[in-house]
Amino acid sequence: RPSSCFALPKARPSFLFLRFGPTSAQHHCGRFSAVPGGIPLGTAGMDVLIYPQAVGGMNGPPGKDKQMRILPLMLAAAATFPLCAVTPPERFETYTPKGEMYREGWIDFNKNGRKDVYEDPSASIEARVEDLLAQMTLEEKTCQMVTLYGYRRVLADDLPNPGWKKKLWKDGIGAIDEHLNGFIQWGLKPSDNPNVWPASRHAWAINEVQRFFVEETRLGIPADMTNEGIRGVEAYRATCFPTQLGLGHTWDRALVREVGRITGREARALGYTNVYAPILDVGRDQRWGRYEEVYGESPFLVSELGIEMAKGMQEKGQVAATAKHYLAYSNNKGAREAMARVDPQMPPRELEELHAVPFARVIREAGLLGVMSTYADYDGEPLESSRYWLMDRLRGDFGFRGYVVSDSDAVEYLHGKHRTSENMKESVHQSVLAGLNVRCNFSAPDNYVKPLRELVREGALPMSVIDARVRDVLRVKFLVGLFDDPYIRDLAAADRIVEAPEHVAVSLRAARESLVLLKNDKAALPLDLGKLRTIAVCGPNAAETNHVLTHYGPLAVPVVTVLDGIRAHAKGKAEVLYAKGCDVVDRHFPDSEIIDYPMEAAEQAAIDEAVANARKADVVIAVMGGNARTCGENKSRTSLELPGRQNDLLKALHATGKPVILVLINGRPLSVNWAARNLPAILEAWYPGAQGGTAVAEALFGDYNPGGRLTVTFPKSVGQIPYNFPSKPGANANGNVRVNGALWGFGHGLSYTTFSYGPLKVTPEAVPNGESVTATVSVTNTGKRAGDEVVQLYLRDNVSSVTTYDWRLVGFERIHLKPGESRTVSFTIPRDRMSLIDTAWRRTVEPGAFTLRVGPPHGKALRQATFEVRGEDPAPVAIPRPAPANGLPAHSTRRTQAATAAKDAAHPALDGNPATLWKAAKGDMLTLPVDAENPPKALRIEAEGAFKATLQLSFGGGQFLDRGNVGTDAAGAQTLEVPLEAKDASHVRLLITSPTATLRSVSLK
Repeated sequence: RPSSCFALPKARPSFLFLRFGPTSAQHHCGRFSAVPGGIPLGTAGMDVLIYPQAVGGMNGPPGKDKQMRILPLMLAAAATFPLCAVTPPERFETYTPKGEMYREGWIDFNKNGRKDVYEDPSASIEARVEDLLAQMTLEEKTCQMVTLYGYRRVLADDLPNPGWKKKLWKDGIGAIDEHLNGFIQWGLKPSDNPNVWPASRHAWAINEVQRFFVEETRLGIPADMTNEGIRGVEAYRATCFPTQLGLGHTWDRALVREVGRITGREARALGYTNVYAPILDVGRDQRWGRYEEVYGESPFLVSELGIEMAKGMQEKGQVAATAKHYLAYSNNKGAREAMARVDPQMPPRELEELHAVPFARVIREAGLLGVMSTYADYDGEPLESSRYWLMDRLRGDFGFRGYVVSDSDAVEYLHGKHRTSENMKESVHQSVLAGLNVRCNFSAPDNYVKPLRELVREGALPMSVIDARVRDVLRVKFLVGLFDDPYIRDLAAADRIVEAPEHVAVSLRAARESLVLLKNDKAALPLDLGKLRTIAVCGPNAAETNHVLTHYGPLAVPVVTVLDGIRAHAKGKAEVLYAKGCDVVDRHFPDSEIIDYPMEAAEQAAIDEAVANARKADVVIAVMGGNARTCGENKSRTSLELPGRQNDLLKALHATGKPVILVLINGRPLSVNWAARNLPAILEAWYPGAQGGTAVAEALFGDYNPGGRLTVTFPKSVGQIPYNFPSKPGANANGNVRVNGALWGFGHGLSYTTFSYGPLKVTPEAVPNGESVTATVSVTNTGKRAGDEVVQLYLRDNVSSVTTYDWRLVGFERIHLKPGESRTVSFTIPRDRMSLIDTAWRRTVEPGAFTLRVGPPHGKALRQATFEVRGEDPAPVAIPRPAPANGLPAHSTRRTQAATAAKDAAHPALDGNPATLWKAAKGDMLTLPVDAENPPKALRIEAEGAFKATLQLSFGGGQFLDRGNVGTDAAGAQTLEVPLEAKDASHVRLLITSPTATLRSVSLK
């Protein structure tokens, strides 16, 4: 413990023997790394920090069974040397905090010796919330309204230290995000901090952080430990699932529910209490970089799978699920993200029918506890400052009872990008008034909390508003059990739970079910290993792990590549030759999206090597697609073609005359027109997770029969966009001067077997308005292999007062059938799935004829039937429209005198006053927005004396990358101009790394 210091004796040089357990350990008080050969310690009272990974060549990520060398410590003859440490236990078995506050069955969080209502587990949650809220000061309340990003993101420390008592969070914190999850920045290796892994040690470290808030703050309010988790919880190791796009293509509710349960269980075992998932964005523009994160294009499918994911995650209150991105995030104009995801192009009715539905349904049907507000705008109004969307609709109409957290930079973008606010203080005012509970950003929480407190003291924000925002945060903390037991007691269980074999088996199942067989001419697949002597494998994704080990999920799990899977299946049966052939992108990317650069000699040589292997082989398996360079956050494209030299490689392989099987690993639909016309078989694998290589190989060789169906549309060209399901009648009609039709449409997918359908029966055929309809159909496997069929049910409103979507998905079921097996599938279509938004802006069901069809919404229906709704809707629901509420503006973007009078909140290094000084400490930072139209060429710093800092750049989403060190060793006034390469950057940050720094001015030039 920090107080556990001991003095080494004076006198002759001494040796200190440190005994460590099976994992690396860290002692936390000084600032230099231990090195073999002796450490001279010449200063009495000097603290020591020993980093085991720097000793004896122990570099790289922490792992088990590493040994520590014994280091001689050379002591000054007259010195008594105190060694202070927060020393991890040798074995991470259980966690039992000590102290009088820990009572039998309850915890005395406020240390007053009696059981307050908020400390009583038998009291109602609302009573506990109100009791705690009544005891809180303004300082404590406002600290609950902000997130502190974790280790090496904003927080400089992995474990608490005495300096925390001088930080803003001495009064508590709403949430700590991504703490010790291993992620540092895109493109960097995971953190090698020893508290990152193994799971039991990680849980211990999170407990230690939590113990600071419970024991060292006045009211003991625990922090919500938040983290990402859209393909498994983001951690050094955890069960790694396919991305959401892959999970969407399973059409398997039970599987997605289990993925959610595992994600939540592993997160809680690691110490996290809130996970940012599921993503409820509906895919609308295939160029968009985050298409890999959507379930699909149908709001019904997104809703159904989102409900299951949220229920699984929140099972038994293990974690809160925070869905994102609310609202209209995925329809930004032409996929041009522009950092703020601005200008979504859709009319209000489309926003309601496509994008609002999943959030409304998951909130109502799964009890969603968190929502992340986007930094997009809609119809000129930023969602972050919209009281209509954050209060009237979210809490009023949808019934949301959790808390709203901002996406990174959402508050700052009000003044920095949208220009609907004058400065940070006004942006804070607008956000809180609109309904924001917690600000989340990659900057110090002080720059939000301080202006927030000023606004309250000035009377611009009533305390009743602050209480309402804090009340939601506390409610979630009570619901996930943080006030019943804030710690992970069974540490050893974390090692058993996280990435458990049974969880990895679910990951493999998900990878299998996500596969979609797009083309299979003349039964080219499955391959018969008994007839193959040599297999040539090539392509940039054959041996690649880049698409698996990225942000928002596990970071360092073992990955089975497609090449690994093929080799394992072919071992002892066929020889496997491998040559990469080309990279995912060429060196001119993304300029090569629009300019055809000449083939370079090295590129041709790589293609020739793959072709040479192909000539020796009986079959060629080309594994192509995209990766983190072409898809992901801030990775929108201007083309949907295979990037780089991939098409050149395909054509060269095809020219050998050998059969070429294309496997796609990618995060968005691709316009693989040449491959679709010339190759016999194409298997779509999306980003299939850590077990993807096994699943792909099983499908290629017939051990698994792919049964996924498309939840997205494959356009033939970006010139067809927007091209999605669902669409309005006639929207995709043929033209005379453009390419017509999709490459593959929503719902498409092939199988190694065949299925037949019996008649579609609908009861009743005449439906009283307001009641539900039942549809049943029999499905038979008429082939020779077992396989999965996705039974898809679509609805059309034949005549309506407003135009409705041509076909709407209203039911689906994935079933497994053996050869000759039949099953009857039944669907219930409730009134809301037959409804529309009429001209009076009511959600209602209009009388008249409806048609149901079984089978994909393109081409001829497999089965079809009609029914009639009779009578007027007995309960139409009016959709709330923007209007003033409770005396507050409906849209908080309307300026107020208090909000605009914010000059006194200006940063001392930015206020233009040479008399004011920014007196910074280590870990403090200053972030400056970049004018995209006039990017700066230098960072100008006017300093008073020596200082050290790190220069960082962000290219969107709040992620900052180091760009070198700056500073001076000279005393007195100094002016530094640091050159910048800030093209495409959104922000420049100065992170102080010296113990102190005094700066007069910081500016971009």
